[in-house]
Amino acid sequence: MRQCPGRYVHREGKPVGGTEARDGKGAAASAGGAGDADGPGGPPAPGGTADGAKAPAALTTPRGRRPVVAALMLGMALAAIDGTIVSTAVPQIVGDLGGFTVFSWLFSGYLLAVTVTLPVYGKLSDTFGRKPVLIAGIILFLAGSLLCAAAWNMGALIAFRVVQGLGGGALQGTVQTIAADLYPLKERPRIQAKLSTVWATSAVAGPVVGGLLAGYADWRWIFLINLPVGAVALWLVVRHLHEPARPRPKTRPRIDWAGALAVFATGTLLLTALVQGGVAWPWLSAPSLGLFAASAALAALTVVIERRAAEPIIPGWVWRRRTIASVNLALGAMGLLMVAPTVFLPTYAQSVLGLGPIAAGFVLSVMTLSWPVSAALSDRVYNRIGFRLTAIIGMSAALLILLAFPLLPYPGEPWQPALIMLLLGAALGLFQLPLIVGVQSTVGWAERGTTTASVLFCRQVGQSIGAAVFGAVANSVLAARLLDAPAPGLPDDLDAVARALEDPGALSAAATDHLRRAVDAAVDYVYIGAAGAAALALLALVVLAPRRFPVISEAVITEAGDSPDAR
Repeated sequence: MRQCPGRYVHREGKPVGGTEARDGKGAAASAGGAGDADGPGGPPAPGGTADGAKAPAALTTPRGRRPVVAALMLGMALAAIDGTIVSTAVPQIVGDLGGFTVFSWLFSGYLLAVTVTLPVYGKLSDTFGRKPVLIAGIILFLAGSLLCAAAWNMGALIAFRVVQGLGGGALQGTVQTIAADLYPLKERPRIQAKLSTVWATSAVAGPVVGGLLAGYADWRWIFLINLPVGAVALWLVVRHLHEPARPRPKTRPRIDWAGALAVFATGTLLLTALVQGGVAWPWLSAPSLGLFAASAALAALTVVIERRAAEPIIPGWVWRRRTIASVNLALGAMGLLMVAPTVFLPTYAQSVLGLGPIAAGFVLSVMTLSWPVSAALSDRVYNRIGFRLTAIIGMSAALLILLAFPLLPYPGEPWQPALIMLLLGAALGLFQLPLIVGVQSTVGWAERGTTTASVLFCRQVGQSIGAAVFGAVANSVLAARLLDAPAPGLPDDLDAVARALEDPGALSAAATDHLRRAVDAAVDYVYIGAAGAAALALLALVVLAPRRFPVISEAVITEAGDSPDAR
């Protein structure tokens, strides 16, 4: 391997002269990504260089990249298919192991572990390299899968799902980071589109595969099928992922274990309060208030620990740089709005439109068909007008589409919400990919893992907040609409209403219609709230994001005889 002597600098995909880029206000941005154009940054991570771009790519030749890309797609598939495949087998799992009152922790426990470990794995990948972190994540995920298949009761299964989540956090963050390492800026949409396709395929295939295994084999196989897939991904990573040698740091890298523990504890308490509030206990009860108070105290302690740490898990520059901070907030708002289609649309399709579970899943899945197509084509837009403006156009379209949902007629036809979801997927593909590609391109190799993890962390937290907030909105609207119900004793929360409508023979025609109209109104308000989240994303981009992302230079490593632009 040799380092190509040529260096090139891009500002949002367009060559510019010199070794630095400037944002729209003309302030200089360091070529190494030490800071955005408007703020100072922290020191480079251990193993990096002063300019942060010493080791920008693991492999860039097409022949060398193919097995690594295959490994990334398989690793992403493990994480992507997990939630959908498990959800279809819940009745069989509960029937075998019991624990109906706590089965929701099969998902909550996994989500908690993934979310709170993302910043930790991001920092570790910047410090010690991507390969060891990805290998550890795959091994943890497979170990958790094997343990889940051997679970003897619901408590054990929940604990082993947490182990899976510890591996899933490494998979999600590190796969996205390696994808950015592998490809220069102008080729990065290709790999991101492939990863988006993995998520789309998993959303459709997960319920089908899970239903078949639960119905015709045994629910334990939904965990065992992870083993061969993960084993192939692990072999490909070990065999084909070769990170370039990095200069030995002057001082031994120090892991901020206190900061990692503080981040983990803060995230766990906060997400537990959000996930269980209004479900396991009322929002204003002692458990909820206690968890929120404890998470706030731990958050303050985390800030103190991180400010004093030599190599903090969440460095201050993540929030001091306008580009990264604005993208974090924008994608956090996107996570908030995504709760509307992913959580409430299936209930709407079944309770209001009267569709079965498979047909209701199809109404949602059309969004995952247009999303990767839009993402794959987004580079043709942002290479012309820039990352920020492309994302603003995408989220503006999403805002209008979300506001169109409450205008659908009652009860309407299934193609109407399906069309809404198709358009929403296209809009969000135009929003998310430019921001991820753009923010990854503003930092060097030694900061890319931390930056990517912070973006994914904010998106995950946004989803948790959205589930809590919109769940409370939906249930309050239902309760208000059912005050004048034509029959006494009707349920007043969304889950109970959905179950009651599954057996319409037990209700009068008037009561059934009233419940359906109440669900329709509740979901309408949720979509209005999602439109509000879209407005928050737009506000973050318009107010905080620089007009031009300060994209840094990239030194491309190629094999002898290959050109930097090899495809």
